[in-house]
Amino acid sequence: QSTGSSGINAEYGHLKDEPKNKGKNMFTIFQTGGKQIIAKKNDIIFVEKLEGKEGDAVSFDQVLMVGEKIGKPFISGAKVSGVIEKQGKKKKIIVFRHNHKSTHKRKYGHRQPYTRVKITEVKG
Repeated sequence: QSTGSSGINAEYGHLKDEPKNKGKNMFTIFQTGGKQIIAKKNDIIFVEKLEGKEGDAVSFDQVLMVGEKIGKPFISGAKVSGVIEKQGKKKKIIVFRHNHKSTHKRKYGHRQPYTRVKITEVKG
């Protein structure tokens, strides 16, 4: 690995003294709806249904990781903020139950509700 006269690390493409992620593309892992979500600022994510209307602000405070900082289990004071873009339902799935030793059959569908959220701020 060689550095040029400008101090730029040729192999990794960043300045030696400057941190690799300077907050612009800092990603976070947070927990909502029993799932862990990876996101960064301006990402659009789909989570389990949240209360609220389109345009409402939401915040997630169960943050597991921000950049290189890892919580035990959560980071105190860290928060991920976003705006609800849509409340909707996923594609229908068909559930077919039957007992092969009798004539009992049951067919029904299910559409899982979701909330589409745009991440506006990652604070940690």
